[in-house]
Parts: sequence; structure tokens; C-alpha cells
Amino acid sequence: MKKPLMLLTLLILTFSYGCAQNHFNVPEENYASRVRILGVAPIIIDEESDIRHPQKEQLISLLAQFNRASERQMVARLKETGNYYSVALLEGDPSSMLPNMLFRRERRDDASIQYNKYFWKSEELRRYIRENKLDAVMLMVVSGLAKNDKVYSNTRLSSLAGDYNYLIMSAQILDANGTVLWEYPNFRGRTISHEPMIALQYPDFSEAEANGLEKANIKFKTIEGIRRRFNEKRKDFLRRETREGEVYARQFDDMISLLKYDLPRDEKGAPLPEKAKPAVTPQALPATTPAVPAAKPVTVPAPTAATPVAPAPRTTEPNVPSTAVDDAAALEEIVPAPEESK
Repeated sequence: MKKPLMLLTLLILTFSYGCAQNHFNVPEENYASRVRILGVAPIIIDEESDIRHPQKEQLISLLAQFNRASERQMVARLKETGNYYSVALLEGDPSSMLPNMLFRRERRDDASIQYNKYFWKSEELRRYIRENKLDAVMLMVVSGLAKNDKVYSNTRLSSLAGDYNYLIMSAQILDANGTVLWEYPNFRGRTISHEPMIALQYPDFSEAEANGLEKANIKFKTIEGIRRRFNEKRKDFLRRETREGEVYARQFDDMISLLKYDLPRDEKGAPLPEKAKPAVTPQALPATTPAVPAAKPVTVPAPTAATPVAPAPRTTEPNVPSTAVDDAAALEEIVPAPEESK
């Protein structure tokens, strides 16, 4: 008996543990009421960040191509959450957005997560949001980052610690006042993680083994190798390729898991759909029904006015029985007279 109770308690605690998560910088109810129309800006590339690839220009050109092809995936995922009245992919040149809107960038190391954080010009951000008639905008930035890491071989038998260069993705949702409503990497969960988008370097264990080297060399991936990695498609449960690129899908999955929330529709403040609007009219009916009893007193006097006419036949009916009684009395007096004469 104790085991089922313990399991039930664990399930309740697990459920409450998951429901207590709020990954926004404001209460969920506040975010839901403030952000109904969300715009997704084109993915920005921070060319001035720590991108060390020897063919940097070709890498940036390749990255811009795949960014543009993957932006609609994020828009579709945001729409599927059902948390917004409208989600739209905004037009514009991402290469000009960063110079125009960026105030400053910072390399951060928060809770053992290394990333690049961006701060935006308030006036430019406000103008951008108002011109597109949005409640908030989502800005995603791909940047370069070098950090000390330990990389294992495919067999997991060898490893090499050193400085590796990565491409990472960060994101923010901001309102017209410049308030950061949500950010990625996110530090409001109980477990914090941030996986790089793609590694630009790798340790060449095969070369070290073939040449008898004590330590593997860290090399940059070729542009074609990076292209092939970007071209890898996500597979479904039946191992069939989908249209989503695996590299971007993993980043978007992580973001959406930190963006989804479940609130009653009236608390979100989202406009009701057309099918739900007739539900307001039954509430108005009870207010009008009291007018019907008000008309009844007008019809009640009509039958009361007809009742005084009924006594007229009642006055004539009493005269009939009175005459009948007199005739019967007269007959009774005449009958005994002949008996006496006999």
C-alpha cells in the first residue's frame, strides 16, 4: 500500500516540478498579455565575432544561405505553440540590421555557459517594432566563439582538450521599450545547457594514429564539410528524411521548449475567434428577459374586466328556483282538499 502512495506522490511532485517552470524574464501571464503579435527578424550573422576559420568570407556566405532557408522553420514552430495571435517573418537585410541596431556585445560566462550577449539601441529597436506593427520582436544571432573544450573520438577511446572554435546561436524577444522578455541561452530553468550550433574545428585522431603522433592536431573543417553538415536532414521515427535541417532543428527545438506555455485563453488576452463570439449573446439574454414579465401586468387587467359581466346571468338564476318552489307549495295545498271531501 505504501508503494502506490509513494509513486503517486512522486508523480505529483514531478508534475508540479514541470509546471513551476517559467523561462521568461516576466511572469507568464504578463508575457501572454503583452505579446500577441510577434515578429521574427531574419537571422543575423555577427561577422565581427570570434570566427577564426581561414575561409571566413566563404563561411559567412554559406551561413547566410542556410539561415535564410531555415527561418520559416522557426516561424512555423512558434505558430504551432498556439501562444500567439500572429507570428510573421519580417523582411529586411540581416547584414545591415546589426550595424544599425547593435549598441554593444559582450562575451559572457554565466553559470558555466559561454556565449555572446547583445544589447540594442533603444530608439532603433522601437522604430523597427512600430514600423512592423508588432508587440515584440525575436532577434536571433549566429556568432563565433572560441572556448576550451574536451573532444572525444568517434570510438570514445581518445580525447583531446584544447581551444576549439564554434558557431553558436543566441536569441532574444524584446518589446518596444527594449525590455528583454525572454532570452536564449536561458538561465531560468533548473537545468541550464546551451549546445553550440556547429563545431568549426576537430582533433584529427586518425592522422595522429597513422603517423604515430602523441597528440592529435586540431584542424578546421573544410567549407564543403560544413556544407554537408548543414545539408543533413532530420529523420522521423521511421528514419525517413524530413525537410528540416538537423543543425537548425536542434537549436529551434531547444528554444521552443523554453518558449511554450499553457495558460487559459482569457488569461492570455488573445482575441477570441469568430466562433467563440456568439457565446457572448446568451449572456445578454438574461438581461433582456426581465422585460417579458413587465408586459404581463398589462395583460392581466383584461380578464379582470371581463369578470364583472358574469354576475348578470347569476342574478337571473336565483329567480327561477324561487318561482319553482312557490308552484310546488301551491300544488301541495290543493292535493289534500279532495281527500277531505270524500
